[in-house]
Amino acid sequence: MVKEKEIVVSGIRSTGILHLGNYFGAIRNYIRMQEEFNCYFFVADWHSLTTHPDPKDLRGNVYRVLAENIASGLDPEKVTLYVQSDIPEIAELYLLLNMMAYKGELEKVPTFKDKVRQNPDNVNAGLLTYPVLMTADILVQRAVKVPVGKDQEQHLEMSRNFAQRFNNRYGFLFPEPFPFNYGDDLVRIMSLDGNGKMSKSENENSTLYLNDTDDAIRNKIKKAKTDSGPQEENSEKPDYINNLFTLMKLVSTPDTVQFFEEAFNKCNIRYGDMKKQLGEDMVAFIAPIREKAAAIQQDHAYLHRIMREGADKARATASQTLSEARKLMGINFY
Repeated sequence: MVKEKEIVVSGIRSTGILHLGNYFGAIRNYIRMQEEFNCYFFVADWHSLTTHPDPKDLRGNVYRVLAENIASGLDPEKVTLYVQSDIPEIAELYLLLNMMAYKGELEKVPTFKDKVRQNPDNVNAGLLTYPVLMTADILVQRAVKVPVGKDQEQHLEMSRNFAQRFNNRYGFLFPEPFPFNYGDDLVRIMSLDGNGKMSKSENENSTLYLNDTDDAIRNKIKKAKTDSGPQEENSEKPDYINNLFTLMKLVSTPDTVQFFEEAFNKCNIRYGDMKKQLGEDMVAFIAPIREKAAAIQQDHAYLHRIMREGADKARATASQTLSEARKLMGINFY
C-alpha cells in the first residue's frame, strides 16, 4: 500500500521582486519539498490587497512571481501552483472562520500592531483578519505542514486554534498545521550594507534581486560593507564580513571559499579581490534564473495554462473540504 504524501501549503505575496534571501530562505526549500510532499504553492494576491496595490500593477506582479518561482526550480508538474483569487472556496471558508475569530485576539497580533503604527490611515478589516485568511488558505487544503518564517509563526499558531475551534464545535475536519522547514538548510541572507536581513522593501542597492542585471550585481557586491581586515590571525568575523562568506559558500566553489577563508585567517585578505570573485560567481548563479524568468513572463499562454491547471487541482480538493464544512455546520439545505 502506497502511503499518501503529507500536504504542504505555502503562499507567496504578489508584491516586490524576489531576491536572494527569498531564494535561499524559501524557494530552495520548496524545490526540495516538491520531491517529498504533496505541495500547494499559491500567489497571495488577496493578501496584497490590504496595502491597496495599483490594479494596473497587480497582473504583472502575479505573472512575475509565477515566472520567477518556476525559473528558480518549482515544477508545475510536481506541485499545484495557483493564484489565490482563482479559488473562491478560500473566500467562503474565510467567511465561515471569521465567525469563530474574535476582535480582541486579532488586535493583539504583533504584525497587526506594527501595520497600524506604520500606516495608521489604512487600518482595514482585511489587515485585521489577515490571520483568518491565512488560516483559510491552509485549512482549505487540509495541510499539515506549512513553511513559514519566524514572523509568521504566531499566525500559524492561530490557524491551529481556529482548526481546534471548528473541530470542537462542529466535528473533526481539519488537521492542525505545524511550521515546517529543513532546519539544516535554512540560510539567513543579510543586507549588503550590514543592516538587518535582505528585504524587498529596504535599501534596494543592498539587496540582490533575481532580476538584477549582471552589472547591477557586480556593483552592489563591490559596494558591500567591509572593513580594513582582521588584525589578529583566526579572528572572529563581523556579521557583515561573515555575510560575504555566506554568499560565497552558496554560489562559489569550495576551493574559492577555502582560499579566502585562509587569507582572512592569516590576515592577508584583499576584500576587493574577494568581492570581484563573488560578483562573477553571483552573476553566474542569478543570470540563468533572470533570463528564464523573463522568457516565461512574456509567454502568457504558458502562464495562463499553469494558472488554470493549478486552479483546477486546487479547487477539486478545496471544494471537497468546503462541502464537508458546510455539512458539519448545517449549511446544507437540499
